[in-house]
Amino acid sequence: MTEGQILDIVRDAIYTLLITALPLLLVSLIIGLVVSIFQTVTSIQEQTLTFIPKIVGVFAALMFFGPWMLTVLTEYITDLWANFSMYLG
Repeated sequence: MTEGQILDIVRDAIYTLLITALPLLLVSLIIGLVVSIFQTVTSIQEQTLTFIPKIVGVFAALMFFGPWMLTVLTEYITDLWANFSMYLG
């Protein structure tokens, strides 16, 4: 196994990780921004106000994007296992 192959595997793993985590992180970021703007407008300074909307939003995003995320991860692992014999030699 060469250094190029190792770098390809690591690059693909990091890319897959970023692509699958991005929808949940964006939903959390957008909800946090909306709640922060709401807190600024209403002068409510409760720190725990963002937790419940974020949890509900991330759960809803996971239900919506979950099948796609599972497909992306399954394709990556299938490709990794399909080329396993090449990595041994």
